[in-house]
Amino acid sequence: MKKKENAGVDKKSSDLSVNTQNAAGQLLTSNQGVPVNDDQNSLKTGERGGTLLEDFLLREKITHFDHERIPERVVHARGAAAHGYFQVYESMAKYTKAHFLQDPSLQTPVFVRFSTVAGSRGSTDLARDVRGFSVKFYTEQGVYDLVGNNMPVFFIQDAIKFPDLIHAVKPEPHNEIPQAASAHDTFWDFISLMPESMHMIMWLMSDRAIPRSYRMMEGFGVHTFRFINAEGKSHFVKFHWKPLLGVHSVCWDEAQKISGKDPDFHRRDLWEAIENGAYPEWELGVQIVADEDEFKFEFDLLDPTKLIPEEIVPVQRIGKMVLNRNPDNFFAETEQVAFHPGNVVSGIDFTNDPLLQGRLFSYTDTQLIRLGGPNFHEIPINRSIAPVHNNQRDGYMRQTINQGRASYHPNSLGGGCPFQAKTIEGGFRSYTERIDSKTIRGRSKSFLDHFSQATLFYESQSEAEKQHLTDALRFELGKVETVEIRQRMIGLLSQINKELAQNVADALGLTVPEALMYPINHSVPANEDPQDYQPIYIKQSIEKSEALSMNHTSKNSIRTRQIAFLLADGFEMEPLETMKKALEKEGAMIKIIAPKLGEITSSKGEKIKVDQSLLTSASVLFDALFVCSGKECVETLVNEPDAIGFIEEAYKHYKPIATESNGVDLLKNSSRIKKELVKETHGLIGLVVDKSPQEFISAIAQHRFWEREKKDKHLG
Repeated sequence: MKKKENAGVDKKSSDLSVNTQNAAGQLLTSNQGVPVNDDQNSLKTGERGGTLLEDFLLREKITHFDHERIPERVVHARGAAAHGYFQVYESMAKYTKAHFLQDPSLQTPVFVRFSTVAGSRGSTDLARDVRGFSVKFYTEQGVYDLVGNNMPVFFIQDAIKFPDLIHAVKPEPHNEIPQAASAHDTFWDFISLMPESMHMIMWLMSDRAIPRSYRMMEGFGVHTFRFINAEGKSHFVKFHWKPLLGVHSVCWDEAQKISGKDPDFHRRDLWEAIENGAYPEWELGVQIVADEDEFKFEFDLLDPTKLIPEEIVPVQRIGKMVLNRNPDNFFAETEQVAFHPGNVVSGIDFTNDPLLQGRLFSYTDTQLIRLGGPNFHEIPINRSIAPVHNNQRDGYMRQTINQGRASYHPNSLGGGCPFQAKTIEGGFRSYTERIDSKTIRGRSKSFLDHFSQATLFYESQSEAEKQHLTDALRFELGKVETVEIRQRMIGLLSQINKELAQNVADALGLTVPEALMYPINHSVPANEDPQDYQPIYIKQSIEKSEALSMNHTSKNSIRTRQIAFLLADGFEMEPLETMKKALEKEGAMIKIIAPKLGEITSSKGEKIKVDQSLLTSASVLFDALFVCSGKECVETLVNEPDAIGFIEEAYKHYKPIATESNGVDLLKNSSRIKKELVKETHGLIGLVVDKSPQEFISAIAQHRFWEREKKDKHLG
């Protein structure tokens, strides 16, 4: 009987595998098999209202996503962190009652974690990627987390699409390739069908995605939040972190080589800077908008794919953060730290940004599975410095030994304790916002402008930055195998800048379409006319914003810059010492590079220790190069192919190179540099020959000499 019954079972219905390659006619359903008619929008109280907890589809989708990795973070898996403090410059009481923003003499402890987004814990620091920039403030009112990125906008407008975005950018599920890279079909397939992502794509394809170090990148809170003052008055606020060392990047070719030479490049840079006492510093900036001005802009303040140009609302720098101590244990601190945008203190509150609203649920859910239960707040790195009193007990990994019988509130057996805090005592009180609308699964039509700020970003870049962005798109889309995806992307790029689209299309062997056609408009709410939800283009009141280009960053310091001194036996000690002292006085870090490790001897018999050999070192690990002089030294290095390669690669990546006396003979052995020296010995941009240390210092402060890119093309 059993054999007969089993024989009648349909194999297809009992097979747990699912073929998604031939899915024609399949309807989207929940995990319970319920057909879903809108997978693009969370359930809200009106088009611009808050997200509702009753949205079982949002909760199911994000819960499943949050629990997909054990124990590694699904996103931001690879990170580095440090301890420090924050200090406000002057009281912000006019705007917020947040305690840590009141007293200029108060230093608030912080723990900051930087990270890549797409890769696993074992991936490289130099992947083209968004960087996480999250700050945990241990305030006297409780823990406040400012959970952000090094880019001020995001790919999507609604949190219900976050699992789709990450699934698309992660390694493709059939072969787990590629690691920590967006240059593949699934990512660009998703992006080509989500025009709301185009502003973020401009940032991701720019040099912002390959920063020189964590210490030289900006941070942003991304969303619009609220400041609430003691009188209950609200202001909208966007948060910025401005690095005092300026905002700098590396070349894409450099990034790929660093990934092979030192995949821990950013981690090592942060650790060594702090160990050497060169503490990283950022200023906290805010853009503040009065409630009554909410609708005066050409964009919606609640749209996370938009920023507020600094020309419209200037960034006020209100305080400084200093990182001055490395973690004692990577796992206990950097790995176990748990951030949450919902960790706010009195005086800071949320808005109805639909991406933020979903994050307020997702982060707690993520920590529950990653850290094993509800008591992750008791792990030392996550503990509040303010006393914690509530009636929550038990659960996995509980550390507090609670006394007494009362584990509920209200109670009389425990003397009524703990008591609710009054507002005057710092009790958190949510901002009172009037809501009078219908429950709807949709989004405001004010979110439909997907291209104007992408255009603003592109037009604000320097010519070198535009070229790098174009090359990045050529590289990424050149890795895409499906021609239809490439073609859709060319169409979207044509809405940002026709020349950009044409330059990318030429490299891909494609043409720019005359008109943009969307095969599917994924932003259309259920039962609405698609024509009413076509993407629009609203011309911005400003055409360029200097703040969006790294070309306008601070270039007045060489503090912590890594400088390679290339030499061999028979070098001249005096010019080496003169240059070394001058650079170190300005805060630069010097490494002696030679053909072999050990000690090398000067022309007068002095000995110095070699830090790295040409076998283990590479120019991509340094910001500038000083080539030492000396007859025997130069003769040795001329016959050392790795030395010539070291010099040529530094030149190729547009770095300052200095030498003196007969050191120039070594440079002339590079065919690439020789052409410039023959033309104009002292005029090569970024190359200082027979000049003072101060001119080399000024050149290093410029970071890179992108003008060489054009010269290189002319030189062939």
